[in-house]
This record gives sequence, structure tokens and C-alpha cells, in this order.
Amino acid sequence: MESIRGKTAIVGIGEVPTGIYPERSFIEQAVAVGEMAIQDAGIAKEEIDTVIPIIAVANPIDNANLVCSWLVEELGLGSTCKANFVCASGGSSSSNSLKTAMGMIVAGLSRTVLVVHTDKLGTGLDMGAAIAQFAVVSMSQEYEIPYGFSQLALAGFLQQRYMYDTGTTERQIASVVETMRKWAALNPNAMLRELRTADDVLASKVISAPVRKRMMNKLADGAAAFVVTSAERARELTDLPAYVLGVGSRCTNFTATEGQGDFYQTWTPAADDAFAMAGIGREDIDVAELYDAFPTFILISMELLGLCEKGTAGRFFEEGNAAPGGKLPVTTNGGMMAQGHTGAGGGVAVLVEAARQVMGKAGERQVPDVKYALDTASGGIGMDFHVGILGNEV
Repeated sequence: MESIRGKTAIVGIGEVPTGIYPERSFIEQAVAVGEMAIQDAGIAKEEIDTVIPIIAVANPIDNANLVCSWLVEELGLGSTCKANFVCASGGSSSSNSLKTAMGMIVAGLSRTVLVVHTDKLGTGLDMGAAIAQFAVVSMSQEYEIPYGFSQLALAGFLQQRYMYDTGTTERQIASVVETMRKWAALNPNAMLRELRTADDVLASKVISAPVRKRMMNKLADGAAAFVVTSAERARELTDLPAYVLGVGSRCTNFTATEGQGDFYQTWTPAADDAFAMAGIGREDIDVAELYDAFPTFILISMELLGLCEKGTAGRFFEEGNAAPGGKLPVTTNGGMMAQGHTGAGGGVAVLVEAARQVMGKAGERQVPDVKYALDTASGGIGMDFHVGILGNEV
């Protein structure tokens, strides 16, 4: 099979601040980021011939309207757009929408694709209802939920087992949150920009032992978008496009109790595929934008990606290696623990941040001399794992 390495690129991005914005409507923020991404790409809106909205979960009517080409009409693309369809795989929708756009462009079915995520998890529904809803997503209604199992319970189990298996300390896990807050302090679009130390995290109350309050993500309103086109068109538009050099993925399970016990056996091959396609090694990565949800998830990801030896990721963070100025900057937008959790937008935000870093547009938090960025995404309770590698040269 012919490689799709470097055949497509992200050329434009858009994002609004994440947080609690009751005055900003669902469609308003969607149109805003779509227009930002088109303008950032330096193209006329008529060049967009495919629109891929990402699933929205706060309001089923809003999501249904996205299915029915709401964005095509609001962006004024009705005379030129050829297709509109929603991509829905939870937190991994970012990766799946990107791969769909890549395939359509390489196949000649589309020239330029606009991907948009928007949701209102902060103000679009009652916060208690939102928390309750997320607690049981991707849980068996027959064998898990009736016995009290939930996303929070799983987070506690996962952190406890990881600490037992690796010797990682609770302070080292708290240092992940400290690192995310350091990055968020440099991100004008982040929700939680106030610095927090590992001591602050450890002083917060236990929610699902050993997970503490400040180790949790924060539901929020937000929106982000990106434009994908061919490598040839990208070179006409900018000197620093974010070429898609490698992708890899695995999809393994629905419920946690039926999940694969060893992430290294199931998820590491996804990373191996991405690096093989990109033709680079782990040592070549300049910045890693990792889907987070909880701090333990970042530590596990660092190790299964081969960016840290097994059991050493906690120390890597505790020593400041992932923070601003560190050896390998990680999740430089602050992730869902600091920028905010917008539903399926958690994955979109880190993908947009990876493109932002590769394109040299990250402002105060720009990592110097970025050539290659890695991003990850995962849906449900870890039902799948996706790895992407972006670079500014082929």
C-alpha cells in the first residue's frame, strides 16, 4: 500500500477560550473557530468543500443540527460544500476526523476539509447532571453500573494499580497537575491559569481514592477547529504547515472490565505504527501533546509511547522535565486538567496544540525549534488509542 506520509497537512487552526461562558452560544463559538481556522489558513471560505463537525454531547438537538449541515449554512458554504458529516468516537474523534480528512484528500474526493468541535459542558446542562452522565459513559448497564462502577471509580483503580506496579508516588502524580498548571498559565485560552503546586494538589480532598479533587478534569464550554489540505496546497499557503507524517491506532474494548489488561501489548503497537510511517524515532520528538483526563493517564501514555522507561514517568515530571523549559515539553495547552474538558473536544484541543507548536504559533508557550510533535487521543474509558506525528517538513 502506498504510504500517505506527508501527503496532507494542517494549515489553519482556530480556538476560543475554554471555561464558563453562558453568554456565548453553541453555534456562535462554532462559527467563530471555523472562521478563525479559515483565516489562519489564508484561504477563501469557498475553498472548503467538506465540513466534519465533531460530536457534541451537552444538547442532543444541537448535535442533530450539526448532522443536518448547520455549520455549512452558518459559514456560508452552501454553494461550494460537497459533504457534511459528524465524526463521533468520543475523545478520539480528533484523530478519526483527521484520518478521514486525509483519506478524502488523498483519494481526490475533497480538496480542503474543515473540522470543527463545539460544546457547552460548562453551561449547556446542569453540572450535576453532566457529572452523572460522564460517570457512566462506556459502562455496562448490566454488569458494572448496578454495582457502583463508574469513570471515577475506574480512575481510582487505575491510579492505585499504576502506583503499585511502578512504585510511582502520589507526589509524582500530583506533579503532573503542577506541570499542566504551569503550561495553562501561559495559555490565554485555558480555564484554570492559576499555578498549583504538588503540595496544593495533595492538600485537596480525596474523591475516589487515591484520586484527589485537583487531579480531576474540569467540564467547560469551548470550541476549536482545524483545516486540512494537500501537501502541495499547503506549501503554497505557508512555510510551516503541520504535515501529517504518521498515524497509528488500536481499538480494543467497550467496558473497563473487558478491557485489555496490559496497555503495552495493545496500545504500544499504535505508537510503533505511527513512528514507522513517519520514519523517525522516539528521540526525535520535540513536544508531546497527550490526551490526559487524569494525571495517571499521561504517565501511562509516556511509558507506553516509549518516551520514558516503564515506571520512570512520575520522576520525569517531578524533576520538571515536562514543564516549560524542560527536556520534553508535554501537553503544552494545559490539557483537560487545566485548559478544560469540553467533551470530545479534549482530543481536538491537543491536536490543535500540536499543530500550533509545529507551525510556530504558540506565543509565550512556544517550544523552541519544534520540528516534530506527537499527539494522542482516546475515547470512552480507553476503548482505543491513537497516535499522530506532525512535522513542518516532509
